[in-house]
Amino acid sequence: MKYSIFAMATAMFLISCAGAPGSLRALEGPNILILGEDADEDTVPRNSRVFRRVLDAMSNQLHDEGFDVYDETAITSGMAQGRVRRTDAELIDISRSLTRPPIDVGVMFSIYASARELGYTTKVKVRISGRLLGIKSGQRLGNFEVESPREWNAPKNCPRECLLETIGKYSKIIGADVASVLAEKLDDAVGGSRSTNGSTTSAGVTNKYSLVFEGFTTDDILDIEEYLVVFRGYESHRPIYTSNRRAEFWYASDITTSRLTRNLRKMLDALGIRGRVGFSGNEYSVTKVTRRRGRKVKGDDW
Repeated sequence: MKYSIFAMATAMFLISCAGAPGSLRALEGPNILILGEDADEDTVPRNSRVFRRVLDAMSNQLHDEGFDVYDETAITSGMAQGRVRRTDAELIDISRSLTRPPIDVGVMFSIYASARELGYTTKVKVRISGRLLGIKSGQRLGNFEVESPREWNAPKNCPRECLLETIGKYSKIIGADVASVLAEKLDDAVGGSRSTNGSTTSAGVTNKYSLVFEGFTTDDILDIEEYLVVFRGYESHRPIYTSNRRAEFWYASDITTSRLTRNLRKMLDALGIRGRVGFSGNEYSVTKVTRRRGRKVKGDDW
């Protein structure tokens, strides 16, 4: 291929730039949104004081661990707020629709409480279960479950309000336990992208991107693939659709979106191709800008 040697040389330059320290390396970490799953009527609803205490404890602990945690109410202005008993589909749709900031990881959790009536007291037990979800890719990043270490005592014939008050007394303990488990799971998910002082230096989470190339020839796509496999953070890619002027790839990488956007633009420049790079959600649209060819008419033919 005519661009092969030049492409690889420039690709190596891109790698060295991508790994260099500086403002481009920096401060794009996984944005986390904590969401309560309470569609099950047996779970504690999100408008409960118990839910709020657990949520606050989880948010505070993850913040102290160096993760960027956003408040759902604060960043969902314009959407229906205050709803309870929301389905998984609604929670995921809310997370994917947020762009300021974009959400990388959703922490989905449910609180279950049970009570046993005895002749002299009521025994209360609490369990919190949930999962970590890569919002852009839909990939599960881990499950978690924490139970109260022992049953707690509540008054005999304790109604629902009484049970909630009893659970509320211990909710900080439960929230701290859940946050501890979450911090470990998230540390594994981000793959050591956090620095020793606790700050986040890169997204770390393996994201799945849809890369759509419009208007490129098959030779163009071969040259482009030489770059895709050497971008920083690359893990794998898979062709989804190819034709004479269109190609789609499923691209797995822990590269940040800002760096991937920059690298795609530099790639086009290195290949001498005019094009536009667009990005929305987890889809990149790269369109080749072409010019109309002029046709010469020979006078002798007329």
